[in-house]
Amino acid sequence: MIFGHISTLKKDAPLLPKALVKGLEYLAKTDVAALPAGKHEIEGKDIYVAINEYETQPREVRRAEAHVDYLDIQYMISGEELIAYSLLSDDNEVLSDELEAKDAIFYKTVQQETDLVLTKGMYAIFFPWDVHRPNCTLHESNKVKKAVVKIKMSLLK
Repeated sequence: MIFGHISTLKKDAPLLPKALVKGLEYLAKTDVAALPAGKHEIEGKDIYVAINEYETQPREVRRAEAHVDYLDIQYMISGEELIAYSLLSDDNEVLSDELEAKDAIFYKTVQQETDLVLTKGMYAIFFPWDVHRPNCTLHESNKVKKAVVKIKMSLLK
């Protein structure tokens, strides 16, 4: 997991794989606030962004998830939310395996979650070994606009 702010991209970019830099540069150079909700291709199915608008929800109703084929760059356009994070563990109890249809596996229980707070301009990069529980309320429910850049893991090899 990598946690950062888009304002430090010039310093961070030389240290990151090219595919991650491509996703982050897209976020930095595109008026993502003006994009409508939905999926927008950056490099076909290899790199794309999903623009989401929603109200945050209490942590206990949100599902923890992980992916296999893609990593996530979750970028806060507006609003704030808490994302719970933990490492993938064999001790996690699977709630629903939707890897085939959605490249997502959801967990009923996870071990040792750490809270991350995303505010405008911040991003968190989640790899397949990172379990994350996004869209959680920080203090009180609020409206969020977030971009989730999906990058095919094979591009990092």
